[in-house]
Amino acid sequence: MNEEGTDVDELVSELVLNDALALEVKSEIFNKILQRAEERGISLASIHPFYRARGRGEFGGFTVPAINLRTLTYDLARVIFRVAKRNHAGAFIFEIARSEIGYTAQRPIEYAGVCLAAAIKEEWHGAVFIQGDHFQVNATKYLQNPQEEVELLNSLIREALAAGFYNIDIDSSTLVDLSKRGIKEQQRLNFSVCAAFTRFIRAHQPKGVEVSIGGEIGEIGRKNSTAEELEAFMVGYQEELGSSLEGISKISVQTGTSHGGVVLPDGSIARVKLDFDTLKTLSRLAREKFALAGAVQHGASTLPEAAFHKFPEVETAEIHLATQFQNMVYESEYFPDELRKRMYAWLKENHRTEWEEGETEEQFIYKTRKRALGQFKNEIMGLKPEIRAAIAAEVEGKIAFLFRELNLANTLPLIDRYVSR
Repeated sequence: MNEEGTDVDELVSELVLNDALALEVKSEIFNKILQRAEERGISLASIHPFYRARGRGEFGGFTVPAINLRTLTYDLARVIFRVAKRNHAGAFIFEIARSEIGYTAQRPIEYAGVCLAAAIKEEWHGAVFIQGDHFQVNATKYLQNPQEEVELLNSLIREALAAGFYNIDIDSSTLVDLSKRGIKEQQRLNFSVCAAFTRFIRAHQPKGVEVSIGGEIGEIGRKNSTAEELEAFMVGYQEELGSSLEGISKISVQTGTSHGGVVLPDGSIARVKLDFDTLKTLSRLAREKFALAGAVQHGASTLPEAAFHKFPEVETAEIHLATQFQNMVYESEYFPDELRKRMYAWLKENHRTEWEEGETEEQFIYKTRKRALGQFKNEIMGLKPEIRAAIAAEVEGKIAFLFRELNLANTLPLIDRYVSR
């Protein structure tokens, strides 16, 4: 594995450290990684049939983590595969959001290629799930020019599918209009646009692949979702989509979290009271009435550790984890202080307009530091291997904890049973 591992390392460096490369060249590098992966029994896959089986009640008792890797993607993906192998776990997803693709400077072909390379390096064998998270409709731009905003998102979907993103979460919840009379009218634009994107994905997905698609009924960080909203969305969505196409297999809801958490003046995160009763009710309704895998919880990574065992207990289908891993990288004792200071200085110079009146410097830095990751991507990736390995080892403990609390041990045989490769 040494010679092969070195070769993979070099391919990752080529893919990550050369943003100026033409797409055709990056595609060649990606295809080399993909070929090596497939030769070793590693394949990009859709989790859709697995989620449909859960919707039929064929198994349960665990929650699938969807993990956003904003930086040190290669090193942290390797950590995830190592933990998965120790636990004989297969039910986990790598994902990146529309916004993250921009500020982390990781186009789909790079993100998928790096995750596959990590699988090769760790001698993984089996399905790898890559997901487009929050492929979100910008409500302001949509209302000004619907066709232009739809085409922008369609273009991203085409790019993602070409890179093996066979799992895509459509977020048109930004279009929910609570000023309308009646819940169905409030959700109408949301379910109508989600159905349109579903049709687009089905028309462009590769032959033999049924892409896993997620919908969302309430924008994260706003009011908690209700059973009435979920039902209104699903009924309207199914009417719009018709019976000839496969629909969504899961639904994202709001139960009290926000992306990144709520930042206090000292830079710490406020404790969140998450409504697990609502999460349980919505997950059960999604499964029993609409045959979905269940509800999806966003913004979970910064929750207290004592909360995580509750997600499997209430049969949450999936949780999304992002900010905490970014935080652990920034705050690691091994992360060079000089680099961190330069990144923070860059934020103060280039994102000062986001510094709201009354915010402390700690609050400003916490909420904006994700935006420095793309600008400094090459320097972070270029850290000495022993520094990157030390940071990854710290994150490995957190990943191991999450896999344990979410009951992921021995889920690999289930994945192998339902997911064709």
